[in-house]
Amino acid sequence: MKTSHRPGARRCGAAALAAGALVLAACSSGGGGGGGDKSQGPGEDKTKSSNYSIGTKEDSTGPAPGVPGAKKGGTVTVLQRDAFHHLDPGQIYYADVLANQLLYNRSLTAYKIGDKGQVKVVGDLATDAGTASDGGKTWKFTLKEGLKFEDGSPITSKDVRWSVERLYASYQSDGPLYIPQWLSGEGSTFRKALPDGPYKGQHLPSSVLDTPDDRTVIFHFLQPHADTPFATAMPNIGAVKAEKDTKQKYDNAPFSSGPYKVGDYKVGKSLTLVKNENWDPGTDPVRHQYADRFDISFGHQYADSTRRLLADQGGDKNGLSFSNAVAPEMTEKVLQADTERRRFIEVQPYVDYMTINVDRIKDVRVRKAIVHAMPNGQVLQQNGGASAGLLATNYLSPAMDGYQPTDPYGKKAKPNGDPEKAKALLKEAGKEGQEIVYAYANTDVHQKVAVVVAQALERAGFKVQKKEVDSNTWRTAIAEVKNKFDIYRNSWGADWPVSSTVVPLLFDGRQIADGSQNYSHLNSPAVNAEVDRISKIPDVKQAGPAWQKLADRILTEEAPAAPTFYNRQFSLWGSNLGGVKYHPVYGTVDPTGVYVK
Repeated sequence: MKTSHRPGARRCGAAALAAGALVLAACSSGGGGGGGDKSQGPGEDKTKSSNYSIGTKEDSTGPAPGVPGAKKGGTVTVLQRDAFHHLDPGQIYYADVLANQLLYNRSLTAYKIGDKGQVKVVGDLATDAGTASDGGKTWKFTLKEGLKFEDGSPITSKDVRWSVERLYASYQSDGPLYIPQWLSGEGSTFRKALPDGPYKGQHLPSSVLDTPDDRTVIFHFLQPHADTPFATAMPNIGAVKAEKDTKQKYDNAPFSSGPYKVGDYKVGKSLTLVKNENWDPGTDPVRHQYADRFDISFGHQYADSTRRLLADQGGDKNGLSFSNAVAPEMTEKVLQADTERRRFIEVQPYVDYMTINVDRIKDVRVRKAIVHAMPNGQVLQQNGGASAGLLATNYLSPAMDGYQPTDPYGKKAKPNGDPEKAKALLKEAGKEGQEIVYAYANTDVHQKVAVVVAQALERAGFKVQKKEVDSNTWRTAIAEVKNKFDIYRNSWGADWPVSSTVVPLLFDGRQIADGSQNYSHLNSPAVNAEVDRISKIPDVKQAGPAWQKLADRILTEEAPAAPTFYNRQFSLWGSNLGGVKYHPVYGTVDPTGVYVK
């Protein structure tokens, strides 16, 4: 799934939960209302219990609740570091483009964010969050009346079917694939059900995906899936008009179903979104259309965007960034300035880990020694300190349902590692002086992190061989099953606030393959069996604590990775903008209610 403001964290996952009650109670980032919490400093844990729930039909009805003080008109300026990988909703999977697509793309369901950070899954194109039957294998959605594309043509169930079936085509490779895999088989086998997508006139049979009339969409999954309302909130489960689907070229001109549409797009340079006059706010429970346009430009490093937004001059008064963080070196300056009402610091659903290759480090005592030795506090400091994250004590982000602040390795007491405990474990294993091949990307931050990590491991009795890897090939290098590294950093973010999109992806041994996210290559039959058991729990509220318990068991009994810190998003925006808030699921700015004062 996704990337946070530190390169490498991607929104990605695949997992199954059975159907049933969908009442969620998660521990997540509080606040997010646009003014920030003046009582909280960046070094304090702002997380608090926040109710994640499935909304009702009434919650799914538009228009979205008005933003106090909102005005219409004006241009919002958006400063982004990275050019958008995709505009095609089928290919979207990163935090910056997740935020951007909210303005022009609607999905079957969506996240309705309250003024205190509460999250409800509601119907977006659909009248509600879906109805399950057949033990959770079948899910029915009814489309709202009056839905239109940007040309005024009606949005029907056939357009939703097209959006799903085009995901079977081979070029659709970068987005999440939950729904097609749940319909037609895991891994890449699902593509066999519709090898060319719908482009040659073929469609999935009604026993798999049924659209009996213009307003009804029925999914018939191979297994029960309780978190279907979350999966249908992904950008690719929306509406694509067949006549406008230009395959790969759709990236340059997606056909809008939301309040804005593409006005001008210079790939790699800039994107302008203008009002979609055929969007009906009465059908939309999530979005507004306050600003006349969004002018988005790329190539702004964090120092550049921070400097401009802090100066707050001219057009930058109307400026924000979906995902650029405040530059770490400018943190204190921003905090000391009069910016309380135009900044937030929020915990994201991302966790940084130091993965341990269990194929090469086979003795669990050595792996535990690495976890004990890991200098979490110093790693966090090199990444930007308290404004960039919170010290991690376990594998799950505080943004996950069922999260508990467990600390099996005593990291709060010894944030920079426990070399004595590590030495004792090495001695017990007869591995004193064990050599560690430590791989890291050749970026400024990770070169600095490498220094403190190597020093900590050496203090604990290891011999460290540092291996610098080109950051452009980093992801491929660490995802090779036969890589020659012992430890290496990765970062992970859940696709929704249920750990079914974290634990199985990172630690299920059946996921091991080149390119997979089981970077440690852990393959424990006991863990695999527990993944299967929890996946069948019919109540997401019950599954959350079970995932936490399994994650802690993996950490304490298997130690395939050392968690280092929970990521935070530190955002700043111009003084002439209102309605800026945090999106707890995406870990970015939520642009749906932004207005120019």
